[in-house]
Amino acid sequence: MCLICQRIELIKVGKNPYFVKELETGYLVIGDHQYFSGYSLFLAKEHVTELHHLEKEMRLRFLEEMSLVQEAVAKVFSAEKMNIELLGNGDAHLHWHLFPRRRGDMNGYGLNGRGPVWWVPFEEMTSETCQAKPDEIKQLVKRLSSEVDKLLEIKE
Repeated sequence: MCLICQRIELIKVGKNPYFVKELETGYLVIGDHQYFSGYSLFLAKEHVTELHHLEKEMRLRFLEEMSLVQEAVAKVFSAEKMNIELLGNGDAHLHWHLFPRRRGDMNGYGLNGRGPVWWVPFEEMTSETCQAKPDEIKQLVKRLSSEVDKLLEIKE
């Protein structure tokens, strides 16, 4: 079983502290590390490795829901810009990385402190000092869940 499927199983039994909200096509979770404050992920419910492997209707709904959750992340975490990535090289299960970006958040990496998140060394981005603490996780989950609920009400 892949790592993301394992995390989804923890959600289903109520043991994933990073879980924010279940939507029709996926699960919104807070990222384990918070180098970029508000970093979140949207995990596909279905275990597929590529977006084009989803049936058309499911694919369109998944994209629509990703758009909604990235809007919530942007609002809650005061993003000046959102970086949204669907990679899957490390964990081959469809999932989006949602990075709220702000001026100066690269700590000197990149050109004038600007660039893609992956210019920050992985070891630094995922270091123990960047791990979300239990109280922080609860607060992030609460804030983000509330915003998703608001956006879902507006969209219906």
